[in-house]
Amino acid sequence: MSVVKKLASDTALYGISSIAGRFLNWLLVAVHTRVFEQPRLLADNNQLYVYVVLLNILYTYGMETAFFRYANKKENRQEYYNLILSYIILTSLIFSTVIYFFATPIINWMGFPGKERLIVWFAIILATDAIAAIAFVKLRAESRAKRFVFIRLSNIFINIGLNAFYLMFCKYIHEGLFLPTWKPFADFFYNPAVGPDYIVWANFIASLITILLLWREFIDFKFSFDFQKFKPVLIYAYPLLIMGLAGAINQTADRLMFSEILPEGFYEGLSTKAAFSIYANVYKLSIFMLLVVQAYRYAADPFFFSKAEDKNSPSMLALATKWFTIACILIWVGVSINIDLISLILGKNYRSGIIVVPILLLANLFIGVYQNISMWFKLSDKTHFGTYFTIIGMVLTVILNIILIPILGYVGCAVTFAFSSFVMMILCYYYGQKYYPIPYELKSVSIYLIVAAVLIYASWQFKIENPYLAVPFHILLSILFLSGIIFLERKSLGINFKGKPKHKSTE
Repeated sequence: MSVVKKLASDTALYGISSIAGRFLNWLLVAVHTRVFEQPRLLADNNQLYVYVVLLNILYTYGMETAFFRYANKKENRQEYYNLILSYIILTSLIFSTVIYFFATPIINWMGFPGKERLIVWFAIILATDAIAAIAFVKLRAESRAKRFVFIRLSNIFINIGLNAFYLMFCKYIHEGLFLPTWKPFADFFYNPAVGPDYIVWANFIASLITILLLWREFIDFKFSFDFQKFKPVLIYAYPLLIMGLAGAINQTADRLMFSEILPEGFYEGLSTKAAFSIYANVYKLSIFMLLVVQAYRYAADPFFFSKAEDKNSPSMLALATKWFTIACILIWVGVSINIDLISLILGKNYRSGIIVVPILLLANLFIGVYQNISMWFKLSDKTHFGTYFTIIGMVLTVILNIILIPILGYVGCAVTFAFSSFVMMILCYYYGQKYYPIPYELKSVSIYLIVAAVLIYASWQFKIENPYLAVPFHILLSILFLSGIIFLERKSLGINFKGKPKHKSTE
């Protein structure tokens, strides 16, 4: 269990920024869906952020993972940091310059004429975030988790603070809700015509300040454009780029396609644009699963690359995968069963879509397991397999969305995402066992998953209308499920309920 404890410790530390970020973003969802009560008002921003997910992959083009592969030895770290960061800066400037000069055609094509400022802000955000991503990777490689977490949290709090400042403090003063003598001050900063665009503006300022906070990581940086040395890095990374783009399409295709495929009037009293906004905001509740996934990846990537030549690496990965999956199952149960409480974070006009949350959580669970077991092709330099898996997932996603969205609406989106994620996970496991066998413990994890599914299904089928009974009952049910897993895994955890001393496992 020492491996799990080390990973759990690092995951917890990296998870502080991830958990805080997601939790505070939940609070932002509460703010946004109440400040902008009509779902259609947030549709433009939601649509733009979907494209940003894809562009983030393009801007970093697999270089984060490539850095760990080529700079895992301390003596190579600065050399490859200079090399990779140089090319990231160059390509980011090229991409963002192109976006800047084509801002008007792009925004017109998206159907938001007159909002070129959003495209310009996003062009700068994408470039700064890509450059920052490599600096953050260096911090992870050097195990400087505290500095990593401090800067990440700073970015989050600046973003949250600016959202609160513009959309609550200044907006409410401007509308005369309080502090009338401060109206000239508020009007200096707040223009009601900008409205939801202040969400992007806050992101823009936070990204610029993050780069400034990372200044120490650029002191020893020297430009290096040695293409002969960069070529093998690029060859290693380009399948990761394709895999990343296909994976991002797999995760965002539903929102990219939804407005075009959903028949007008499918949801009574809602326009297609409003229905899309409801789904996009409800989707944010399901991303809670990514708390564990992202935090774990921050810790696991450098850990397992550093252990690549260790003969015990497969058994360590199997053990870590088991506990990672258990953590994801606990989140699936905890959020899905308590959705009546958690959904209160949304404005009341957005809650009609919460039916998709358990399905989306399961889809993200499959994606998390897939990313975890995908270490086999990263460690064995067979990254092209990742490309195949994600392209298959992407094709399934596109086809099933075309079929299911007109029939099931946003439930069709969720079912599609879950199915394609499951197929990718199974393919990755099957081929992984052929080329890089790992002794995964499937039996217990499968049982937990099935029991979790039954609990969630039962809790949704048998509704308790009285919230004063429903909330404590659902919390108790979640605690009982957790207690059951702890009891069944007591030997692995070194717990002895009989009070006799137990020798802790040293796996």
